[in-house]
Amino acid sequence: MSLAARLTRSPDAFDADRGREAAALYPDLPAELRGLVAGAAGSSPYLCGLLHRERDWFAAACDAPEAAFEAELARLEDFELADLGTELRRAKRRVALLTGMADLGGAWSLEEVTLVLSRLADSAVDLALRRLVAVQLGRGKLPGKGPDDADTAAGMVALSMGKGGAYELNYSSDIDLICLFDDTAYDPGDLAEVRSVFVKVTRALRALLSDATAEGYVFRTDLRLRPDAAVTPACVAMTMAESYYESVGRTWERAAYIKARAAAGDIAAGERFLAALTPFVWRKHLDFAAIQDAHDMRLRIRDHKNLGGPFALEGHNVKLGRGGIREIEFFTQTRQLIAGGRDKSLRVRRTDEGLARLAEAGWLPQETARSLTEHYRAHRELEHRLQMIADTQTHDLPGDAEGFARLAALMGRDVAGLRTELTERFDAVDALTEDFFAPEPAEAQPDDFGADMVARWMRYPALRSSRAVEIFDRLKPSILARLKEAARPEEALSQFDGFLRGLPAGVQLFSLFEANPPLQQLIVDICATAPALAQYLSRNAGVLDAVIVGDFFAAWSGVAHLRDMLTEVLSAAPDYEAQLDAARRWAKDWHFRIGVHHLRGLISAEEAGRQYADLAEAVVSGLWPAVLSAFAAKHGPAPGRGAVVVGMGSLGAARLNATSDLDLIVIYDPAGVEASEGRRPLSSRAYYARLTQSLVTALSAQMAEGRLYEVDMRLRPSGRQGPVATALTSFEIYQREEAWTWEQLALTRARPIAGAEELAGEVERVRRAVIDARGAARQVRRDVADMRARLAAAKAPQGAFDAKAGPGRLQDIELSAQTAALLAGSPLRDTEGQLDAGVAAWILTQADAEVLKRAARLFWSLQASARLLTGAPLDLSAVGEGGLRLILRETGMADEAALKSAMEETGEAAAACVGRIVSEADDDR
Repeated sequence: MSLAARLTRSPDAFDADRGREAAALYPDLPAELRGLVAGAAGSSPYLCGLLHRERDWFAAACDAPEAAFEAELARLEDFELADLGTELRRAKRRVALLTGMADLGGAWSLEEVTLVLSRLADSAVDLALRRLVAVQLGRGKLPGKGPDDADTAAGMVALSMGKGGAYELNYSSDIDLICLFDDTAYDPGDLAEVRSVFVKVTRALRALLSDATAEGYVFRTDLRLRPDAAVTPACVAMTMAESYYESVGRTWERAAYIKARAAAGDIAAGERFLAALTPFVWRKHLDFAAIQDAHDMRLRIRDHKNLGGPFALEGHNVKLGRGGIREIEFFTQTRQLIAGGRDKSLRVRRTDEGLARLAEAGWLPQETARSLTEHYRAHRELEHRLQMIADTQTHDLPGDAEGFARLAALMGRDVAGLRTELTERFDAVDALTEDFFAPEPAEAQPDDFGADMVARWMRYPALRSSRAVEIFDRLKPSILARLKEAARPEEALSQFDGFLRGLPAGVQLFSLFEANPPLQQLIVDICATAPALAQYLSRNAGVLDAVIVGDFFAAWSGVAHLRDMLTEVLSAAPDYEAQLDAARRWAKDWHFRIGVHHLRGLISAEEAGRQYADLAEAVVSGLWPAVLSAFAAKHGPAPGRGAVVVGMGSLGAARLNATSDLDLIVIYDPAGVEASEGRRPLSSRAYYARLTQSLVTALSAQMAEGRLYEVDMRLRPSGRQGPVATALTSFEIYQREEAWTWEQLALTRARPIAGAEELAGEVERVRRAVIDARGAARQVRRDVADMRARLAAAKAPQGAFDAKAGPGRLQDIELSAQTAALLAGSPLRDTEGQLDAGVAAWILTQADAEVLKRAARLFWSLQASARLLTGAPLDLSAVGEGGLRLILRETGMADEAALKSAMEETGEAAAACVGRIVSEADDDR
């Protein structure tokens, strides 16, 4: 489509005579285009000059602007180095004229304008780089390389940084490049010579693009973004650059690499380098410390550019000044740095796209993102108009009335309206961004609360850096004020002291608290209520990320969704060890979520028990394919029909507490296959035994991110004496002919949770058949009564508030429920379901079942709450006021005395019911 057909606006001519003179050069153009020419030439001396110099080319380009641009890029490919500088300058003039006119006429959007300018820069750099390297190759200056390597610049790449990297190049922009070479492509003994050649190429590249000649210049080229630019050569080896960023890279360099793009030369090598920098740019935890870094950088820029004075429209810097372009870019990039390590969708180069993604992910209100995007686009168009006037790399608004009149004419605006709009935009951007960066002034510290304890905080590891102290000093008054409002302030302060003492470092966490005040209240609540959770947090502060991102307070998603999420996390990890660490980070987030929900009363103890079990099942079933894949890589695919992981005990019954370990067994079916087929084949029995050990290690090994679960496999056939993995036929024979009653009681709660689906069905068939057959056996009650007596003798209650051990407590009730299920031949696994099955089979009365259910609910609520608060035996005098309130809330008791009385009465009643169920005399009923 022609340029004339797409015009939606036109500038006014500040100098009408100059405009008419330029329009007269184009008598054959449509009237609307001549009006565009007159307005542009009459307000922009630079465009006026181009309209005279490139008259014939522009007149033809108006018929099909995009085709004219593509033809100009294609034309450049025909020139060798001797003519390239002149032809690049001609192309720059033509593209500058075309984009300027298409922009002023509204025919091209801001994105189209910046894309065209960025593509021209890419082509110019790539052509120049390849031609310059070809000369060196022709001279034999690069050992091991020949003329055929010119197309990839023999391993040299130019990274486009800043706006060029994001295809956002402005009208008279310079280009920021980092020039690197792939030193792994050369013999180590040749590197000094190779480096010298590439440095020479880089200098020549800069001169070819930047030097002003009679033909003009191509692009001013800035190489100062390279690693440690003050002391490093113009072109840097990739391994040296990687080492630099890994060891001393700074936040501003991380932000710069958000937009980085391999633009010229060896693109593949450049992309490998950028991939290697991913952990440097995108931290695995939320990085709120980046806010302070960005704020400090803003202040340094303002000081350096003398931009910190009172606001005035005259001379205001559209890019760096208050409410300007850089404020929006910093605002966007800083939030990308904070969360982009966890959310890959935020890893985008363009500022407008970054704002949109942040809003989609919930990091910004949609209205804020829309407003900032609108202001950003308006600022960028204003920037282009300022630069079009004289082709200068300026961002300053005019300093006098004449300058504003010229700018307004070029924009087709009246001066008064333009001034009003600009002031409102700068104010709006400042209001939307400033609070994000500027730390709140420290509040007054509340009297001398905890003065002695607070005084020793400066000796803790978390406060060993001046930056951590600076941030914490701003937080301390608020945190102390919140602690003072706790039910027992001294207790809360003491627990916070323990939390702070256990922190290995503080900058990131303190920045997180500063940016998210609700987290301060959360940590106070945890310290006032759950010291064990506070201690856990001090060593795993990264789990607080989960509170900030995603649907932390949304409804529970269930096993299938959890497993899908974990599978996605594992698929992104580069190797098996990384998968195990990723699984640990992911599971900690969710484990913490359940604990916080329970602590805050968002879910009951019963719901928490189900959610902990769902999480454990998702972890085991999600990790199982990864374990199997890593094992198969060494020993070949699993022989036969594969294996099934069976959850036993509380996991099988789908109810865990915050500190539960996992009872597991593994059952496999070799289906007659004697050994695996792989690099290191194993017999089927050895294969599955070692595979099981790999699963246990994957779950329980202490790694950089801790461990997932303790694993107990003593419920397998023959206990500790039996093999760690059991063949299906052996399992069935053992359960039918050799298993003790306690083993078949355990079978009433067995549940396949991972592995081959068909085999899982077979295991369940065996389980049901064994339970059904065992129910007719007369010695079940005698065995259970004996077992109950031995358990009582072996483990006495640990204090008056032990919810598990003791007559009529959880262990006793669960034993009776499993007995009822076994006698009734019921496949149900949960305690209440098993008791109901016992009633239906006349194993116990409805009245006894209701007593046991009430007792189970009371003692489970107590047990789940106690495990959330502490891993030690429950001592109500030691859990503090907050912990006591949690326990009373969950058990529905008014006070400690009422709880103790209820436990005694309920336990006695439940114990009597259990006695009736397991009574030996009842075998004759």
